[in-house]
Amino acid sequence: MKGASVRRLLRLLMLPLAALALAALAVLSVGAPGAHAATDVSTVAAALRDSPVYVDPAASDLLSSADAEALADKIEDADEPIFVAVLPADQPAQNLFRNLRTETGVTGLYAVRLGDRFDARADSSVLSPQTVENLVTAVQGAGDPKAQLNDFVDDALRSNPGGTAPSSWSDGGDEGVDAGALAATGAVVAAGGVGAYALVRRSRRKKEEERRAALAKLAVVVDEDITAFGEELERLDFHPAEAGADDAMRADYERALDAYEKAKSLMAATTRPEEVRAVTQTLEDGRFSLAQLAARREGRPLPERRAPCFFDPRHGPSVADVPWTPGVGAEREVPVCAADQARLADGRDPMIREVETVSGGRRPYWDAGPAYGPWAGGYYGGGLLPGLLVGTMLGSMMATPSYAAMYGSGYGDFGAASGYDGGDVSGGDFNTDDFSGGFGGGDFGGGGDFGGGGDFGGF
Repeated sequence: MKGASVRRLLRLLMLPLAALALAALAVLSVGAPGAHAATDVSTVAAALRDSPVYVDPAASDLLSSADAEALADKIEDADEPIFVAVLPADQPAQNLFRNLRTETGVTGLYAVRLGDRFDARADSSVLSPQTVENLVTAVQGAGDPKAQLNDFVDDALRSNPGGTAPSSWSDGGDEGVDAGALAATGAVVAAGGVGAYALVRRSRRKKEEERRAALAKLAVVVDEDITAFGEELERLDFHPAEAGADDAMRADYERALDAYEKAKSLMAATTRPEEVRAVTQTLEDGRFSLAQLAARREGRPLPERRAPCFFDPRHGPSVADVPWTPGVGAEREVPVCAADQARLADGRDPMIREVETVSGGRRPYWDAGPAYGPWAGGYYGGGLLPGLLVGTMLGSMMATPSYAAMYGSGYGDFGAASGYDGGDVSGGDFNTDDFSGGFGGGDFGGGGDFGGGGDFGGF
């Protein structure tokens, strides 16, 4: 059986007995033959932490054990954080997705077949709400649960969800398993399970290697920024006790010094590309403090808080927005420093920050690859960045779900990511808005009617 782990093979052997036991408990709990007591969400969540597919005993007519195992194999072999639950129609639906996500505690895409109804939710670091809505709409017409769930998973895999499968699907969890059962499945495991496990581990190692390579490139650029900021502090040559210094100047200087030390500390502790955003945001705060200090010493009006120069954040806060057209793309207004404003007015090229690309050459940061997104995001923030980068290589990459998994959030919520990739254990630390709504209210399953005008999250 391709892709089956030891634990999953044992589940297959023990599934009939477990199903009978759960069904018997359900009957006893209501005291009447044929009645069904709703399965606690924590039970569903515990099963999903062990396998990507759970079928409630009372919903076994919707998806057979063999079909559930085949679907689980597909998800595990793809190494993606996709969870599927098949539940009976009378399962309580109020806050079902939010509660299921909380109890499972793993970042991912959650799909639920509830009787003849189907819906899904996902953490935004895995798939955007719009993508999930489109995936659900595409399979709403499929009445057969097997076809619907397989089509949904296939479509979701093609959407390149962020992250990897949770380690709990392949690591540990076999304590207390009967030794005879392990022996009975050993040959199968040796033939297929170990190979599949190795593929999963290789996939994760590849992604980690890509992250490390991206972080290495970012480290060079950020170190240059930190060094440049330190040199600005020295050139300013401010002494808190100098003649004319007042408390406001000293406060500006102290904030700038704190920003310098904090940026160095943050960068030293950075282990993921997306964490660089906090470093460059700190540097930008420090540069603004220096600009305020310089204005106070020279008796000029205090500067307006503006974004840094688009062409190179080391130029300091911008003084104006001017029209500019990249090599490929439409004209847009970008914030520029006084020096670049003068160059553009004279018909000259601005002083553009060039960085190292994957291929080894140097290009403007917006054409050098996706790794520089967190760096730019710290300087320009979520509201400004999309408009500045539209039509550029970096802008196009940042708009994809796969970008969020590797380098942080995209345009919709840049900088708002929880810090958890798909498959990471987050417990209850997740954005509940991603899992808002439920199956109630009469909005569900009406041929693609998601509660008014396609507002998927509002029901």
